[in-house]
Amino acid sequence: MNIVERAIPADIAKRLEEADTHPLLAKLYAARGVLEAAELNTSLKHLLGPEGLKGARAGAERLAQCILSQERVCIVADYDCDGATACAVAYLGLKLMGAQFVSYIVPDRVNDGYGLTPLIAQRVHDLGAHVLMTVDNGMASFTGVKLAKELGMDVIITDHHLPASTTPAADVIVNPNQMGCNFPSKNLAGVGVMFYVLVALRAHLRELGHFGEPPTQQPKLDALLPLVALGTVADVVVLDANNRRLVEQGLQRMRQGHMPLGMKALLEVAGKGASTLSVQDLGFILGPRINAAGRLSDMRQGIECLITDDPIKAHALAKTLEDINQSRKGIEVEMKEQALEIATSMLDDADTPPKALCLFDPDFHEGVVGLVASRMKEIHHRPTFVFAQSQSQGKEHLLKGSGRSIPGFHLRDALDLMSKRHPDLILQFGGHAMAAGCTIEEDRLALFEVAFQEVAHERLDEQALQMVLLTDGSLGAEHCNWSVAELLKVSVWGQGFLPPVFVDDFTVLAQKIVGMKHLSLSLNVAGLEVSGIWFGRTEPLGGHARLAYRLECDEWRGQKKLKLMIQCEA
Repeated sequence: MNIVERAIPADIAKRLEEADTHPLLAKLYAARGVLEAAELNTSLKHLLGPEGLKGARAGAERLAQCILSQERVCIVADYDCDGATACAVAYLGLKLMGAQFVSYIVPDRVNDGYGLTPLIAQRVHDLGAHVLMTVDNGMASFTGVKLAKELGMDVIITDHHLPASTTPAADVIVNPNQMGCNFPSKNLAGVGVMFYVLVALRAHLRELGHFGEPPTQQPKLDALLPLVALGTVADVVVLDANNRRLVEQGLQRMRQGHMPLGMKALLEVAGKGASTLSVQDLGFILGPRINAAGRLSDMRQGIECLITDDPIKAHALAKTLEDINQSRKGIEVEMKEQALEIATSMLDDADTPPKALCLFDPDFHEGVVGLVASRMKEIHHRPTFVFAQSQSQGKEHLLKGSGRSIPGFHLRDALDLMSKRHPDLILQFGGHAMAAGCTIEEDRLALFEVAFQEVAHERLDEQALQMVLLTDGSLGAEHCNWSVAELLKVSVWGQGFLPPVFVDDFTVLAQKIVGMKHLSLSLNVAGLEVSGIWFGRTEPLGGHARLAYRLECDEWRGQKKLKLMIQCEA
């Protein structure tokens, strides 16, 4: 692993510090590209307005007609956490605005597949909907949109996935990544896009006098921000300045106990208090429990948990999601072990190690392939696709694949190129630069692997395959304390704005193996004794070590102490 220390523009760090930013944070933010203190202002008034989001106004106007005329709106959701929170935001937001006839459909991962298919469009029509609105999907739904239009429904697509060279013939498309959209933040999650449509809708209804004069009955959409924060973090989109504001605003409300009942219940079941919530808790506590429903069961359970106003129902659904998540963990552990064996064999047995990995086993579960692909990518630092047989009856000959990538290799563009070179190879695909999915015939797996390797060899050199850890230099003894650890914990870090990793020299006072596979350490740095944990490491350290680590707060049974999460030797 290559250890690279981030450059810190001293003039910018000084300017941020002069604007009352903590000295350490000023350096960390400057090193991550923050140029002005205004970028760090997380107040709602600094959120980008919806005016530049192409399609938001048109979508708002059509939804306003639905509310004023009480037409039926049906939301077509996605079966991941972003899709679930986007559906909840759409459902609750439209209800807040006065819509009476709002329903939703979420495709089943196994039986329906991804997005607005013709069968889903027919089901929406059968519900009597006048308007079909997608959330977190739709950009690849050409046939589904076509049938919806033929059935007489208006179609509004709200999505954030990268479009193809052509787009579906929907009445309205709201997507910051569509051609001709000048919205400054291209990194909105699907839930963020839907939130902006609601902001535009409220503004339009206000113009129409829907909320009275003065508009005293105007709904407060900030109640939806906890859902926006959860979906944004769970979808691992880049946390640019605008996304950081959305996440911070959602977290602030959650810490005060202001969130949907289902989110409260999920935290209670997980044994986590709301007052100390961090971005990490959204990604590792709430997100997986919602995602588990879509992976192994029915995402309607996740959505119902997020929208119910019945505390008893919320707790029951939260318990169900907890049980499903525990099952998911067991399946994931087994699949990771199998995938690791396959990947290690591929890399060790080849004269020239492949630059990309394509993994399949008949026992793999299609609901967990994305998680396993992510883990294999992290371990081997290569673009990775993991496939599983379709569990849908009559479609066992199909393979569902999920891929994860590394910097320098745009995964969706790679699939697009592969489909052009081999027109019959990929039945369906979509996604982003770093994550994508596809469906292929099982007998095409070998060709897929060849085509995938071909593109990887063309676009990745050896340097790109070297794992790089970006660090922030020495923490300094003056910052190695509980207050700084808490400050780092409550700050918004994530994709594109990674949490800080420090490098310092330590004296190793004591060490032992815990859980049979982790190294527990007692360390001394500049006269200060701290504890550390190195997950997945059993080899002992020498008496002195230079370590890369993250500074974290460790609270257990009312006791507080610093904990260093060791990343590697530097």
